[in-house]
Parts: sequence; C-alpha cells; structure tokens
Amino acid sequence: MRTGKDSANQPLHEVNTMKNQNTVLMNTTLMNNQQQKKTRPTLRDISHLDAIALKDIKLVVFDVDGVLVHRGTRIMQTGNITTLETKKIQGAQIEQIKNLHQRGYLINISSGRSLSMLQDMFREILSYVSITFENGSATWYLGVVHQHVNSFVYLKRVYPRLLDVRDANIKGFEPKEFIITIHCEDRVKEIEDILRHEKNLYCIWNGEAYDIGVRGKQTKGIGLKRCIELLRLQQNNALAIGDNYNDIELLSEAGLSVSADKSRVTGDFFIPLDGNFLPAEVLMDRILAVTET
Repeated sequence: MRTGKDSANQPLHEVNTMKNQNTVLMNTTLMNNQQQKKTRPTLRDISHLDAIALKDIKLVVFDVDGVLVHRGTRIMQTGNITTLETKKIQGAQIEQIKNLHQRGYLINISSGRSLSMLQDMFREILSYVSITFENGSATWYLGVVHQHVNSFVYLKRVYPRLLDVRDANIKGFEPKEFIITIHCEDRVKEIEDILRHEKNLYCIWNGEAYDIGVRGKQTKGIGLKRCIELLRLQQNNALAIGDNYNDIELLSEAGLSVSADKSRVTGDFFIPLDGNFLPAEVLMDRILAVTET
C-alpha cells in the first residue's frame, strides 16, 4: 500500500559541475550555500556527545553505506541480467538497535537504496525501524509505504537516453523505483553531458555511482521532514548520521547531526574514520553509554 503526495520544496541553488575527482554535483546544492540552513558550530569529537545534547532526541536516523555497513557495491549487468550484492547488518549492531529501541528511541534507516534491498539487509530489525528509501522518495513504516514524490514525469524522458549510453566504465543500473542509480568504474562524460541540460534534475557522483533525482523534491533532507511529520515529532527531536554527499541535506535538516566522514559532510559532531569500527556502532555505543539509567 502506498500513500502520500508529491512534496514541493524551494528550488535548490544551481551550481556548475565540480572538477573534483571524488564528486560531481550538477543542478544541485552545495553545503555552504542555501542547503545549510543553520550555522553549525565547530565539529566536535563524538566523545563530547552527552546526555544534555541528547535531551530532546527521540529519533535516530542512520545512513547505510559507510555508516551501518561498509562502503562499496558489487554489481554486474549483462543484457537483461543484473547481479547485485546484498550486504547484511552485523549481529552486534542488531543488538545495539534493539537496545536503543528499549530506551525509547525511534530508529529510521535513510538510504539511496531501494526498499526491497533495504528490507533484505535489515530483515532482523524491521519491527524496530522505519525506512526512508531512494534519497527521501518514500518512507516504509509499519508495513505501509508513504510516497513523498512522484518522480515518473521528471525521469521518464531521460531514462531511455541514459540506457543508450555505451561506455566501458558503466557497470550497471541498480534496480530503483523512484531515482536512477548508475554504477560506474569512473565518471562517464556522456552521462554528465545529458544531465547537465536537465534543469529539473540533479546528478551526484559519489565515487562509485551516479544518483539522479528530481531537484528540490527528492533528497534525504525532504525525506527526513516527511518522516518527522509521519512520526508526529519536531525537527529538534531528530539526530542523523551520514557520510556522503547525498547526506548533506539530511544532516542539515536534523536537530542534531553527526558526520561519519568530515572530509565530505559536516555536522555538530564527527566520528573519526577507523577501519576497525563502523560509525553507527561508535554512535550507538556513545548514546547507550551516556543515557544509562
């Protein structure tokens, strides 16, 4: 079952294609412009997060790749056959999420992934979470999908053109319902040329894939707004953690924000990159430690 309506938002600030090899943002926003609606203080280490900072928090929102699971997607597409790796949340984090739930926190998973993949990834904790998927396009909550945007009219013309692009760097199109995600070994000029002229769309290159969606209507920040409304909360009740360029608006819209990669996104707190621990694990440990009763 799907409910909801197309959610409008103010037009996003247009920027030119960035030359940085790690990211390209076309017809989208930069964190230092309109997108960052409130001034953030200097980033503080997560060790400074305390019970006072958490006093209004009722909802904890997790990005997935690079936060709850390691970055990177294995995908292979041959003709009409697409093979895609599905990662699984670790057992220790399952217990952490259950403990947060027992402490009274609501948990939201916010990802650019599809709902079917996220449900498979988090099967063991579906009773404890809501899922906002495909960069804020819709939210799954208690078995009902609340659709936040109708992107079909915006993407129907460009999608066939992108399918026709032939380049050795293209690995495959990830199955999605509301956005377009094209996994590539490296940036593809023809894809960027097509999207550069689509003023109603944004295109984000994150180092391994292009995310293409509707400018001003289809972001994790808007998804968080709709999720907060759905749960009858306020902005200051939400804490969000993210690590990548499509998390910029998510962290900006949250009452309290945690950067899992301060080279890409900013926030109120940051978690140092450490290959031994996933950022979500560190954050949950901290919340559970400072809210002990």
